[in-house]
Amino acid sequence: MPVFIAEVSSNHHQDLNRCLAFIDAAHQSGSHAVKFQLFRIDELFTADVLATSPEHRARARWELPVAFLPELAKKSHDLGLLFSCTPFYLEAVAQLKPYVDFYKVASYELLWDDLLAACAKTLKPVVISTGMSTMDEIAHAIDVLKAAGCIDLTVLQCVSSYPAPPEQMNLSAIETLRATFGVPVGLSDHSVSGAIISRAVHHFGAVAIEYHLDLDGKGEEFASGHCWLPDQIAHVISDINTGILADGDGIKQPALSEMADRDWRTDPVDGLRPRLSIRTKGKADDA
Repeated sequence: MPVFIAEVSSNHHQDLNRCLAFIDAAHQSGSHAVKFQLFRIDELFTADVLATSPEHRARARWELPVAFLPELAKKSHDLGLLFSCTPFYLEAVAQLKPYVDFYKVASYELLWDDLLAACAKTLKPVVISTGMSTMDEIAHAIDVLKAAGCIDLTVLQCVSSYPAPPEQMNLSAIETLRATFGVPVGLSDHSVSGAIISRAVHHFGAVAIEYHLDLDGKGEEFASGHCWLPDQIAHVISDINTGILADGDGIKQPALSEMADRDWRTDPVDGLRPRLSIRTKGKADDA
């Protein structure tokens, strides 16, 4: 069964109660983990960008307060969820260490060796997204992580478009990444397509699915079209779990639900139903 990771991203409004509601929603949807992002815009963008772009300066209202971390982690763990967060500056790695069950490195930060090494040195599991990346760039990131001590690594196929066009999702790359690097591979999804997520799991064996969650359509990122609402993703997770439940053990034999009808099949002697053994038993009972 794949691990479903609910990405809260920038939809929390810097509101602790809303953050906690996201954790409840992730749990109720059947997800296994919830993930936030820890960034500060003055350590995310250059001074020139912030000086000239009101849009980027406005992202300060998307920053997650560090003071929320203890309560978010506790709430997640109380519900049996893994708690994770993406660090976007080096100090964030240490700030997150007491709380996260795994680190997630975003596609945009995949080229930053110092951040990769800092996450790996904590000896906690690391998940990396590979949007926009070449195989050489991914290979280098994996080498950096392993050299710094990472022994539990998951790689996510990702297309960093918001939303990502279905025809560009390239789910076959899941197999390529797995075969090339010998690590577990999943999908960071921006398509908001249950069909794509199902295909990633059932056909390509994705071990993790990261998806963007919003509570009510009022999150900062919802209008972009790459966020799921709780009821929507809950149906997808339920359907996938049902599909996996149907896999069985591969041994061809009558199912328990079929046993009562076995004697009502056509008898090979005369081509009539039920089997002769049932007909004979009925006559004996009448006598």
